[in-house]
Amino acid sequence: MSARVIRSRAGRGRAGLAAALAVALLGLAGCSGGTDATPVQLQIFDAARGSAGRMAARLRGGQASAPTLSRAQLEATGLTITEVTAERRELTAYLFRALERRDSDPGLIEVWSTEDSSVTVTTRQGVVIATRGLGGDLLSSRVEVADSRPGPAGGGAQVQMIRNLDFRETALALSCELADLGAETIDILGQRQATRHLRQSCEGGGGQVVNDYWTDAASGIVWQSRQWAGPHVGYLRLRRVTK
Repeated sequence: MSARVIRSRAGRGRAGLAAALAVALLGLAGCSGGTDATPVQLQIFDAARGSAGRMAARLRGGQASAPTLSRAQLEATGLTITEVTAERRELTAYLFRALERRDSDPGLIEVWSTEDSSVTVTTRQGVVIATRGLGGDLLSSRVEVADSRPGPAGGGAQVQMIRNLDFRETALALSCELADLGAETIDILGQRQATRHLRQSCEGGGGQVVNDYWTDAASGIVWQSRQWAGPHVGYLRLRRVTK
């Protein structure tokens, strides 16, 4: 895929999100008069913005419940959406794909963002390689992936760069092994997906990490995963809701 095609798709994604948010703002202005019914799109983006706000509120020590949007509502946005849960804080938000690109290394890079960009999660071939806005973020991660299949390509060394809470950077080296646990059918918001369950077991820094990926080689998608994003962020659960 050419860089031009990737930029074009990213631009369309940003334009679509901006247009949808403009619709939501116009809807709010119209509703202030008390005569028009709230559009379905407004309800969707109101809830999505709420989920983003709840995710961002974790920096202020706030508690939040998971957003409750249906698959039909999310698909109606026309956006590519991943549900992200920070397990340690029990916070969930819907993140929109704001950018997709490639570089000199294998694997498609995708940046998932809240509407206000206060929280982002970056993946390479479905593997988390960076976070922003979660506190003690994963600044970068070198992982072994292949263009031919989603998820990690195998075992071996993995190096994570962590931003400590004192803003210093620390390199964390992990030694990993990858196991194929076989075929599994999973359910994501009422839609069943046939996947293969991959488990990556890592050791390093005096502890153990286990990452799970439910992958679909035909579509090239990691439909669901549970991944460790460093000692401060902890585990993130990702569920791909829309293509």
